[in-house]
Amino acid sequence: MLSGISPWSLIVILVIVVVIFGTKRLRNAGGDLGSAVKNFKNAMRDGEEEGVEAAEKLKQAAKETIIDVDSKVKDTTKS
Repeated sequence: MLSGISPWSLIVILVIVVVIFGTKRLRNAGGDLGSAVKNFKNAMRDGEEEGVEAAEKLKQAAKETIIDVDSKVKDTTKS
């Protein structure tokens, strides 16, 4: 015997859920879930943008540090 849920079993489960909770509650729950997913995606995008900005700042700081070290090395070799 195969293990798993047949399509008919899924339909029966769906009918039972609709009878217990009602379509209005399920619609509200679906809307709440959709807005939660949307907010999560927005937060992930914002976090990614902040990460890119932080990486660019670190990259610029590293370039400035290298320039400072190079200039100090040139100053000490001239003396």
